[in-house]
Amino acid sequence: MNPTLVARRSFILTLGLLTAVAALTIDLSLPAIPEMVRLLATDLPKGQLIVGAFMLGMACGQIPAGLFSDRAGRLPVLYAGMSLFALAATVAALAQTIDVMLAARFVQGMGGASAVVLSRAIVRDIASGKSAAKLMSLMTMIFTVAPVVAPSIGALMVAQWGWRAPFIAIAVGGFLMLIGIRGNLVETHTPNPEGHPLRQLQRSFAEFFRHRQSIFGLLLIVVPPAGFMSVIAVSAALTVEIYGFSIQAYGLIFACAGLSILAGSLINRFLVSHLDVLPLIRIGVSLMAVASLQLLVAAWLDAAPFAWVWSCVCLFFFAVPVVLSNAMVLALDPLPRIAGVASSIIGTLQNVIGASGAILGAAAYDGTLRNSVLIMAGAGIVLLAILLLQPLFCGGPIFHHPEVLSRE
Repeated sequence: MNPTLVARRSFILTLGLLTAVAALTIDLSLPAIPEMVRLLATDLPKGQLIVGAFMLGMACGQIPAGLFSDRAGRLPVLYAGMSLFALAATVAALAQTIDVMLAARFVQGMGGASAVVLSRAIVRDIASGKSAAKLMSLMTMIFTVAPVVAPSIGALMVAQWGWRAPFIAIAVGGFLMLIGIRGNLVETHTPNPEGHPLRQLQRSFAEFFRHRQSIFGLLLIVVPPAGFMSVIAVSAALTVEIYGFSIQAYGLIFACAGLSILAGSLINRFLVSHLDVLPLIRIGVSLMAVASLQLLVAAWLDAAPFAWVWSCVCLFFFAVPVVLSNAMVLALDPLPRIAGVASSIIGTLQNVIGASGAILGAAAYDGTLRNSVLIMAGAGIVLLAILLLQPLFCGGPIFHHPEVLSRE
């Protein structure tokens, strides 16, 4: 581990905020969807696609961000990506049609991909094993503040200044992040332009998929987003249309899910000092399975008290940081020299599946509870099946690569 960088609170805070770019962009804008749909003269399913469009852009931007950061360094790619994010966010805030909004959100996602990919790559540059797990957990704690506060702030903005206010705030935040990157981050990776970019990318892919431990971590990471993004995409409709809550109450209800993620992060932060990553993953997946089985019952009944349904959603959200932060360490630890591409492979598939969950959730929404929670329920069951196959991927001791490649 590089103790100099880890000791700098501003460094860790900036990495945590970069990790939270996607969550803030999505969660802050959710309360604006009903009014945006009305004033842009579109329908709710198409309006909810602002979540899927952003995540598809994130998926498309991650491989280029990872590859060019391995070749040219982390900071140049971060500057370029966050500049694109901020400019596209400005276009979204000024959009006059839903098509322009969706296009801007897609481009915004492509730029924001650099933030998510490279914050994780930087952690692998400076730490490995339990040290990396502790850093990931700390960053996740910062990240989880976003879903706690963003929906309530977004709902307040919409109530006071109209639906464009959250989108303006996102654009301003993008420009402020550029200032934060310049002031708080340093280059942690020695550029490594090995031949043609496509050949380097091919070698990096081959190296990633040679490690069964990395493949196992990848599978654990990419499945949960399908579940939680499907619920996030329809959460406003679920609470306001099906259960009759106000948009202001929705912000508070969604904050409960965010608090669940924060609680999971805090507990994971404590447990990571006492347990290895695999036992923690088992705990998290088990909790997701418990929540998913209950949601399957609710979906089958197609009617259930809101408190029961949302408590299951919150339990799923509670387990998300436990599974994802430890599975990320599991996947990246064997790959110190290609951390950028490895992080982008994970992030791309994570966002493709998350976007698919959001789009399918929005498209399947028909005003019923069944279609609102079915994808989350299925994701938890699939994740449990993957965990049961763990001996096929890494039956022996977990491999922690000791190499750290950071600059002082």
